[in-house]
Formats: sequence, structure tokens, C-alpha cells
Amino acid sequence: MDKGLHFMFCVMTTTLLLKGSSQTGEKNYPEMLPASKPGGPGEGLPTLTVTTILEDPYVMVRNAELEGYCMDLLKALAAMLHFSYKVKVVGDGQYGAVSPGGNWTGMIGEILRQEADIAVAPLTVTSAREEVVSFTTPFLQTGIGILLRKDTVSPEMSFFHFLAPFSKETWTGLLFAYVLTCFCLFLVARLSPCEWNEPKNEENHFTFLNSLWFGAGALALQGVTPRPKALSVRVIAAVWWLFTIALLAAYIANFTALLGAGSEQHPIQTFEDLVKQRNLEFGTLDGSSTFYFFKNSKNPIHQMIYEYMDKRRDHVLVKTYQEAVQRVMESNYAFIGESISQDLAAARHCNLIRAPEVIGARGFGIATTQASPWTKKLSIAVLKLRESGDLDYFRNKWWETSCLHRSRDGWSPLQPQALGGLFLTLAVGLALGVIAAVVELSNKSRHAAAHAKKSCCSVFTEEMCTRLRIKENIRQSQETSGRAN
Repeated sequence: MDKGLHFMFCVMTTTLLLKGSSQTGEKNYPEMLPASKPGGPGEGLPTLTVTTILEDPYVMVRNAELEGYCMDLLKALAAMLHFSYKVKVVGDGQYGAVSPGGNWTGMIGEILRQEADIAVAPLTVTSAREEVVSFTTPFLQTGIGILLRKDTVSPEMSFFHFLAPFSKETWTGLLFAYVLTCFCLFLVARLSPCEWNEPKNEENHFTFLNSLWFGAGALALQGVTPRPKALSVRVIAAVWWLFTIALLAAYIANFTALLGAGSEQHPIQTFEDLVKQRNLEFGTLDGSSTFYFFKNSKNPIHQMIYEYMDKRRDHVLVKTYQEAVQRVMESNYAFIGESISQDLAAARHCNLIRAPEVIGARGFGIATTQASPWTKKLSIAVLKLRESGDLDYFRNKWWETSCLHRSRDGWSPLQPQALGGLFLTLAVGLALGVIAAVVELSNKSRHAAAHAKKSCCSVFTEEMCTRLRIKENIRQSQETSGRAN
């Protein structure tokens, strides 16, 4: 009986101890992951203690397990270098900065205190951190950007905003094409005998001004007089109509895209724009590398940003990245931080955008202790993952977006190269019209030469001079000079 009671007491004690250890593990989010073999923990393999930080999508807790970009990267590195690892979340929730007492906080501090062997996280490589720990080759390239909400400030429209669908070069080309086409209409209508049979007795309705009016009417999709009769004039008119229809379709399509993109364009495109405006507050993560970048920068704009954040640090500096995104969505606040993380926020929240300017190119690296034998091994492994395309695969996997809106940079003025085929078609049509007019005039000249028993070339020259009124102009100039004498 005593032995039975003693056995039951031991079983209950063991059960309580196991339950308490599992609860403690869930609270601290540790995870013992398999090494290179999927069958379980690798026996005889070195075990590394990995410190990280919870940040979407690098490291996240889902179903009591850690997953994300850094977890995929860590699994791939363990499989290549044959080591097992234990992951723990950094205790103070910091990346790593020097405290007022001179000690390092965050993941850098845990590596210096030998509480962890390596740090696999979105940890920016900086000179200050490089002095106390070692970094591998960066596995992600990033910079400093500005995260904004689309409706914080209304963009200003130019007074001549309707000209924006086409570039200046395109408008210049269109003006030249219009004048050239009207001149060809005027020339062909004078040369063609079907349009102007008797120059001495008839009046040609296709004067240069009427030709300009005819071309403008086609641009407005309106039929105007005079109406072409000759085949050569009709060829030029038909090609010009085709040109104007395609041109108007391109203008309407690009103008519609411009109006759609205009609602997404934000007046804050650079950090200088951010400093000049007064409607938005802006800040960054407290103690982050971004904050110290502006503190140490010699750029006047960057110094103004640092002074603004330092004077209002209790109000504009945020503790976590999630807090920053939430504040941007709920108030007039612009967040300055890692551009790659801001791209993720814009992909997850369709009412957020990132300003185009990115400064301070930098990278995320794996931190190790100084003189660690794992530094070079991990660097080579990261390079192999980049060359094999695995890093790009991880990036596309965790940065996938569900937003269907048009990119803020997806619209641009239509350049002449986009309408090159259209301009070529117009040029070919004009050439065909001129050739057809010459053929018509030559046919009439040949018949007239045969009837008058003259040379065909002389009759052709006389007809052309008569239609272009060259002789009349010469005679008028001679009479004018005679009167002067």
C-alpha cells in the first residue's frame, strides 16, 4: 500500500514539473528546430543559440511556432552548414543600441554577454555595431524611406494638367505632323487635275487655310468642307483620319490612367518635402539605426529631421514597427524607417504608400561574436543562397501583396517612341498621296502633249508651274520691277 501511494506521488510530481516547463517555454517563445535531417534533432551536431526579434514577416508566432523570412533563412543555413539551433526571442525587444550606461541592449547585447551565438533578424549592419560584433554578408538590401497614408494630403493639380498625358516631345511631334499633313493636302490638291481641272478658270477650294481647317476638323472628329474629290487627296485625308482616331484613343487612355494615378500620387516625394510641410508629424523607431543615421549625418536636411525628432522624441518616436504602422494609418503621421519593411506595409495595407526617395543604402546581416568561426561560413552560405535564387524566393513568398491598386510609379507621359508606328503610317500615307497626285498630273500631261503634239516633259512642267502659279508670280515680280525702274 505504501509503495502504491509512493508511486502515485512520484507520477503526479513528474506531471506537474513537465507542465510547468512547457508553460515556461510557451511564454518565452523558444523553439528547438531540427538540424539538417528532418527526422529529428541532429545527434553530434553543434548547437547554436539564435536570438531574434518578433517582426512581421521576418519572425512571427503562428500556432505556437516561429515562422517567417528569417526562419526560412535559418533552416536553409542549418541544412547547408549542418548545425542544429535553438531560437529565442530577445528579452528587451530591442535590436541593439548603446544605453546611457554604456552597455549594449537588444540582440547585440545578448551576443556580447554570450547569451546567444548568432542573431538572425532584420538587423542593420552599422559601423557602431561592427565595432563590437561581426556581421556576415547582407542577406537583404534596404534603405531609409518614408511611409505615408494616401489621403493625408491632397495632391496639387497643375493648371495645364490636361497636357500631361503626352510628353513635350510628343506634343512637338504632333504639331509638326499636323502642319506637314495640311501642307501636303494643299500641295496635292493643287497638283491633282481631278481636284482642280482648269487652273485658269476654276478656283481651288483647298487653300492653305482651308487645309488647316480640314486637319483641325479631323482632330475633333468632325466632317468639314471642302470635301476631297481626287484619289490622291482622299488617300492623305484617310491616313490623317486614321492617325487622329488612334491619337485620340491613346490620349483618352493615358489621361484616364493619369486621373487614376493622380489619386495615388503624394506631394511628399523626398525627405526635403517632408521637412517643408507642416501637416504631418514624422518619426522613427526609438534607438534604431535609422535614428542614429540622421544624428550622425552632415546633410542639412537630415540634421533638420534629427532635430525635429529629438525635440519631440516622447511624442514622435515609436517603440515597435507595428505601433508605427498603426499610427500612420490612424493619424497624420509619417514613419521613417527601413524601406523594405515599408514595402511590406504597403503590400498588406492598400491605403499606405512609400515615398519614392530612398537614402542610406544598407543591408540586413547575421550578427556573430567577434572572431567567431561561423562568420565566414555563414557569409559563404548566404552568397550561395543568393546565387541559387533562394533569397529571392523567400522575398517573394513573404512580401506577397493582395492590393490591386495601380502603382504610384506605374504612369508616365506618353513618349514619341510609343507612337512611332503611328507617325510612320502617316508619313507613308503622305508620300503615297503626293505620288498619286504626280501620277494623275503626269497622265493628264501625257494626253495633252499627244493632242498638242508637244513634249510630255514640257507640258508637265507647264501644268505644274500653272497650278503652283510660278510663272504668274515671276511675271508679277517682273512688272513690279519694271514700274520701279
